[in-house]
Amino acid sequence: MKPAPSTVALLLLPFSLLAVVFFVVYPNDLRLQTLTTTCLRSTTTLSSSSSSISSANFTGFLTPQPDFRLLIGILTIPDRYERRHLLRMLYSIQTVPSYAHIDIKFVFCNFTKEEHTTLIALEIMKYDDIIILNCPENMNRGKTYTYFTSLPTIFNATDRPPYDYVMKADDDIYFRLPRMAETFRSQPKEDFYWGFVIPCESMDVWHWFMYGAGYAVSWDLVEWMSTAEIPRNHKEGKEHHGEEGEDMILGSWLREGNKAKNRFNAKPAFYDYPIHPPINQCSHEFVPDTIAVHRLKDALKWSRTLQYFNVTAGLKPSNLYDLSQFVWVEK
Repeated sequence: MKPAPSTVALLLLPFSLLAVVFFVVYPNDLRLQTLTTTCLRSTTTLSSSSSSISSANFTGFLTPQPDFRLLIGILTIPDRYERRHLLRMLYSIQTVPSYAHIDIKFVFCNFTKEEHTTLIALEIMKYDDIIILNCPENMNRGKTYTYFTSLPTIFNATDRPPYDYVMKADDDIYFRLPRMAETFRSQPKEDFYWGFVIPCESMDVWHWFMYGAGYAVSWDLVEWMSTAEIPRNHKEGKEHHGEEGEDMILGSWLREGNKAKNRFNAKPAFYDYPIHPPINQCSHEFVPDTIAVHRLKDALKWSRTLQYFNVTAGLKPSNLYDLSQFVWVEK
């Protein structure tokens, strides 16, 4: 026996009222569902057609890729445990812009003391930020050449270079990573040479070479150095002040090989620590838009540099300490 039409209508009335409420309260829900389905379909298509995006990074939304990847290799020696500790702290509290990927590694040659094997193994276990080159520890006898030419093998670059730029830096320099990232963001990724032009009074990027405190080259130049005869035949500098050093020699490789047609001079935002009276024009007073400060040879210079840039502004108040009671008058 079929129910009367009036009975059917009565039964359907609650469902009709529920549908009306749903569309009034959630008018865009069906449209959102359609959009979501469309976006997921488009994203899946993009993921499968793009070889630059790994499946491990795909979780329904694409992970933004950085505009560039930079490796900063800080050339130092095994015994400088305290300096490495300071630099790790300083760079760990800086916020690098999302468009940049910056890795920082400490670079040694072979160990010279028994204790290095254990103590540096502990650092590697904790931080994984050390590269040990196969060379005798030295300053001007080919360490720079070994550093750059070892990287393609260390990182086993194949189709895609692991980094767009590679930097060589001293361990007495303080980089402000967000400011430095700005200078790399719009730069060419090939045939590129970044740094602080020498001599101090010059702003001409073609005049001589980049200051050894910190300079970078693009990955294609790293690969060229690892295979070309020009660097291989002239690896070493001279240790006497005022004569050829390894950084000058690297500049001569690029000049002789007709390389590094794209260059960037980071002056005056890259400079030596202010000394009174200044020895040369490499040194000047702190400036707000600083990229890097070099020649931080002792704890007091580090402290005054970090004070200027207000690095400890984020220190939280606590009953455990009161640093405001310590006021020093500069001598």
